[in-house]
Amino acid sequence: MERKLILVTNDDGIAAPGIRSLVEVARELADVIVVAPDSPQSGKGHAVTLSTPLRLHKVEVFKDVEAYECTGTPVDCVKIAMDIVLKDRRPDLCISGINHGSNASINILYSGTVSAAMEASVEGTTAIGFSLLDYSFDANFEPSKPYVRSLIEDALNGKFGKGSLLNVNIPNLPAEEIKGIKFCRQSDARWEEEFVEAIDPRGQKYYWMTGKFVNRDKHNGTDIDALEAGYVSVVPSMYDLTDYGMLDKLNNGKD
Repeated sequence: MERKLILVTNDDGIAAPGIRSLVEVARELADVIVVAPDSPQSGKGHAVTLSTPLRLHKVEVFKDVEAYECTGTPVDCVKIAMDIVLKDRRPDLCISGINHGSNASINILYSGTVSAAMEASVEGTTAIGFSLLDYSFDANFEPSKPYVRSLIEDALNGKFGKGSLLNVNIPNLPAEEIKGIKFCRQSDARWEEEFVEAIDPRGQKYYWMTGKFVNRDKHNGTDIDALEAGYVSVVPSMYDLTDYGMLDKLNNGKD
C-alpha cells in the first residue's frame, strides 16, 4: 500500500529550527514534501502575492526529503505546492510550523503558520498548524514532538475528518511538566497596540508598533486556560467567518 503523503510548510522560513523538528517527526509517519518560504514571513496572515512573480527552487535542506523554497508567503507556498509540486497527487495531510511563538487566541488572524494550514483546508486537505510558546530561534522543540506525533497520527487515521483544520499551541515547558492535550475553544483576547514615534537618521518621522496582550475571556475551556495550566491546546478552526448567531437573528427579525 502506498505510504501517505504529508505536505510541510511554515512561516518562519525553510531554515528555521521549528520546521526541521516538524519534518523529523513527519518523515517517520509518511512520505514528506516541504514547500516553505525562503525567508521569515511571520505575521503575513492569509496574504498572497499578486504584484510580482513567484520563484520556486529545489533545495537540499533536509536529508532524503524533497524540499522547495518559495519567494512568496506561507499561503503562496501551499498554493504552489498544490498546483505545481503536487499537481499529480493530493497530500493526505498538510502541517505547518512548528512556529516560534504563540498563535493562540486572536493571533490566529495574523498567523502565517495557521493561514498556510487553513489554505490547505480550503483545498479539502486536513491540516494542522503547530506553534510553540517560545519566540527564541534556539527554542527547544524536543518536548513538543510526542504531541506533534500523536496529532499527526490521529489526522492520518481520519480522526478529525477530511478538510479539517486544527490550531495547536504547545506550552514552553520541560517534557515532564506538559500535562497532555486539551481540545478547547479560542479565547476572546486581543492585542492593545500603541505606536512608538521616533526620528530616523535622515530626520524623518517613523512609527514602531508595540503593545500588550489582553485576555478578556473570563470563562473556562479556552486555549489560553489550557496553556496556562500546562496543556497543549488544540482548537478546531475553520475558514468560514459567518456569524451564524447574528444571521439567525437577522433572518428571523430579532433585535
